[in-house]
Amino acid sequence: MDGGSMEDAMVGGGYTDEPHVLAVDDNLIDRKLVERLLKNSSCKVTTAENGLRALEYLGLGDEKRTALGDNVSKVNLIITDYCMPGMTGYELLKKIKESSSLKEIPVVIMSSENIPTRINKCLEEGAQMFMLKPLKQSDVAKLRCNLMNCRS
Repeated sequence: MDGGSMEDAMVGGGYTDEPHVLAVDDNLIDRKLVERLLKNSSCKVTTAENGLRALEYLGLGDEKRTALGDNVSKVNLIITDYCMPGMTGYELLKKIKESSSLKEIPVVIMSSENIPTRINKCLEEGAQMFMLKPLKQSDVAKLRCNLMNCRS
């Protein structure tokens, strides 16, 4: 085990200085951009290409599985695109907020469209923040600060 650092050894299962973010976006380029920005801000990133994949990762996708996997406790933030085929970011947000085990995870919605009614709808449903795409490094710094405040 020559690649691990002391920090890795101390991680265990608790919250560390490296928050785990689940980034959900159907657009590969946007997903890679968000992933890079988050990694530049010392976040661990898992990506999903749609809402259903995100729910599967979180343990909600398969109706037969009621026991949640280890993934949930490791995700500190979910950032999702609003406009996605199949399940919108708003629908994903609602499913997360309806789940007793996931509702405490902050959800950030991103969209390339600045539609106040849509933004308000997401915030009323429990979204932590609404950000305009494309995301910038300054947005991620704001996000990280926000995340640390919710998870202190």
